[in-house]
Amino acid sequence: MTKAAKVKEQLVRELIRLKRQSCQSGLKSGDVRQVFLNSCAGFQSSGSGRQASDDHGTDLPSRKGSANSSDTRKVRPIWRRRLVTFTFALIPVLLGVLYVCHRAEYDWEDFMNDVRETPCIIENNFFIMEMARPLAPCAMCKNLTKVPTYNLIDKEEFLNKHAYSGRPAIISGATANWTAMEKFSFHFFRDLYRKYPGSFDKIEDECQFFPYNTDFTSLEEAFNMSDDQAAMKEGEAGWYIGWSNCDQRVQTELRKHYERPYFIPPTSESSALDWMFMGGPGPGADIHIDNVDKPSWQAQISGKKTWQLIPPPECEDVCQAVEVTVNKGDIIIVDTNQWYHKTTIQPGEISITIGSEYD
Repeated sequence: MTKAAKVKEQLVRELIRLKRQSCQSGLKSGDVRQVFLNSCAGFQSSGSGRQASDDHGTDLPSRKGSANSSDTRKVRPIWRRRLVTFTFALIPVLLGVLYVCHRAEYDWEDFMNDVRETPCIIENNFFIMEMARPLAPCAMCKNLTKVPTYNLIDKEEFLNKHAYSGRPAIISGATANWTAMEKFSFHFFRDLYRKYPGSFDKIEDECQFFPYNTDFTSLEEAFNMSDDQAAMKEGEAGWYIGWSNCDQRVQTELRKHYERPYFIPPTSESSALDWMFMGGPGPGADIHIDNVDKPSWQAQISGKKTWQLIPPPECEDVCQAVEVTVNKGDIIIVDTNQWYHKTTIQPGEISITIGSEYD
């Protein structure tokens, strides 16, 4: 794991600890988010469609029999005390963040330039997303000690057990009749995007590119790597990237080689987006949680990828982390909006994954 990845994971775990500690100190989870978001005037979520809401409500606590303004006034000191408690709990965390940034030789001048050039002081990032994240239903992970694997599963069983429950699953050999298993490669994707003018620009303007632990700044730059690096030859820098596709021409070509997984319920509608992840042995995605509203499937076209699934902090008392390796030809079902997750690419052939969301 790189130094930057270690710093990020440390900060993520510290934020999760703070959130849990604040709740244990008497603040409701909804109140924690309310305090945090109220201090971020003008905050808007960017593009994901998820709202900063709490299904359990964020109303202030009321006293028994309070039916007049005097009773309402009695509530305010309690709220202020809660706010002070949360603020003092936050101070050591902020000091810790500053210390970590200092140790990581963070460029303070670059940070200040970013602040001056950003219209919103606090952008939509992981820390805000975590404070605004609705509580997960812990039934999704209760008594789960390993990810169940099926050689075959019908639509009804999948619907009842996994489709919308948040409980992950592996469906083995589910891509057996896909031509993607022979067609998809680094050179296939590179040539496909180069075939259609403007396809790289669409990713820049309308979709997402994830460089992970590489120095690439765009998908086009990644596809310009040398053939030796693409083939992961000895002495070449390792790499792992991900992206979503917004070009309909590319989508048409991609979907000639794979189809909707056979076990997805017929009433479920798949997303128009295709997600691709590709790279060589080593760290994949760092620990994170997604913000895309829907559960997803991801098919392992080549190589092997190990997933570490970590339950959200509100479920720590009844759930445990699980780890599973997805082999070539397998499809993993996981609600990445509820499970914290990180991935590791196993030695061997290049790992290629394609996936989509479904409702």
